[in-house]
Amino acid sequence: MAQPIQPVSERFPALEEQEITFTYYAPDARAVRLAGTFNGWHPEANPLERLGSGAWAARLMLRSGQYEYRFVEDGIWTEDPGAPRSAANPYGEFNSVLMVGLADRTDLL
Repeated sequence: MAQPIQPVSERFPALEEQEITFTYYAPDARAVRLAGTFNGWHPEANPLERLGSGAWAARLMLRSGQYEYRFVEDGIWTEDPGAPRSAANPYGEFNSVLMVGLADRTDLL
């Protein structure tokens, strides 16, 4: 009798998506969006939601890996001031860098 096939996420936990929250502080902004390697650099794909007190946030499901991104505040592209890492881009500016680690999987321990 053949063994049932294990779901890919159980065989390769790095492929499992995790919820990542991006936050940005811009009290005077009319719109804030998120563009990066995870959405083909299309800011319209990920608008942030105004939370109040000048804070904005967006939640994305991302697999483990390294991602570069920028916020777009009222049409102006900017780095994430809270990002611990950045990388030069071809436009003479910097992209913020996000490292998404493997999800904590206690069932694998």
